[in-house]
Amino acid sequence: MTLNRRPRSPSDDRELRLWRVGRALAVIFLVAVLAAGGVFYGLVYLLDFQEIDTTAKLDAKTLFDLVKLSFGVVAGAGALVALVVAYRRQRVDEAGAHREATRLHTERFSQAVQQLGSDSPAVQLGGVHALAGLADDAPDDSLRQTCIDVLCAYLQLPFIPDPGDDPAYQEERHRYLALRKVKHTILRLIGDHYRRPQGTRRSWQGCDLDLTGVIIDGPMDFGGATFSCGRVSFAGATFSGGLMDFSHAKLSGGTVSFYGARFSGSRVTFGYATFASGTVMFSGATFFGGTVDFYDSMFAGSTVTFEAAFSGGTVDFNGAAFAGGKVPFGRAAFAGSTVTFGDATFSGSRVSFDDTTGQAPEGLLASVGTPVPATVTLPEAWLTPNT
Repeated sequence: MTLNRRPRSPSDDRELRLWRVGRALAVIFLVAVLAAGGVFYGLVYLLDFQEIDTTAKLDAKTLFDLVKLSFGVVAGAGALVALVVAYRRQRVDEAGAHREATRLHTERFSQAVQQLGSDSPAVQLGGVHALAGLADDAPDDSLRQTCIDVLCAYLQLPFIPDPGDDPAYQEERHRYLALRKVKHTILRLIGDHYRRPQGTRRSWQGCDLDLTGVIIDGPMDFGGATFSCGRVSFAGATFSGGLMDFSHAKLSGGTVSFYGARFSGSRVTFGYATFASGTVMFSGATFFGGTVDFYDSMFAGSTVTFEAAFSGGTVDFNGAAFAGGKVPFGRAAFAGSTVTFGDATFSGSRVSFDDTTGQAPEGLLASVGTPVPATVTLPEAWLTPNT
């Protein structure tokens, strides 16, 4: 599954776009005339002038006032010209500064990518930290996204398998462990940056994160991270060792995909996570080993799909609150896993178990209660198990 990019917004385009001087002056002068006319007629209305004496002669004082007014208009026009020129100079300076920052960023980016492509894991590790720093310092969002894309692409590269502890393969074993360290460092940096509040300098929240097909074979700490607005993909990823921590994470907007992911031999926890909006997909995922926790998680507005195969290990929804949004388990297969819903609450989410196969998950019927809420759909076989 390929991560689809959102279209670039006009704010991503930093090309300098300025009106011609004549056009800018004409517009500003017209605005000034209209404003002056509005003020004049406003004063006439406020001072309650009903008519103007057309027979009155122009005296010296009035003439002098008109001369002063004429000089004032000329001075105002000059000020408008100076304002337009200053504006254009400021915009040109800003554009020049942006081009210079982009040039320096590109030079540093090229050096960091060369480091990441080195044969030495130590040099690669330096390239990882350099790219993360470049993402933090990027002059615009598109350049930040490019740095993140390169780090994700590194994680998607095929690596040599673990050669084991055989002394004959000791050198290969050391290289495998060194490259594994580089991968785990990237995952740690991603987690750190997605925990930072959105809008702060080192936050990557809102950026796309493409970890499609990545093999995660060690600890990963995304606890407390916030995935909002951007697209995050773990589609086809394999979680096969260590603790993968999404506890207290907030999934609020955008799309987070675990489509076709495989959970085997690890512990993946979404405990106390909040699914507040957007879409989270576990469709096509396979839970066949280890433990996946959704205990005390909150489903409060997202569409979270669990059309998955539960064929081994333990999946824990104990204490989960289904308070909003849609949570379909349609076509899920419960056969071999221990899936529990003890003390879960169903108070608003539209939860559907249509077309599921296998026995009812442990504690589900008791948590749903009798009568079954209108927002919960259960197979008839689960409601009449003795028929």
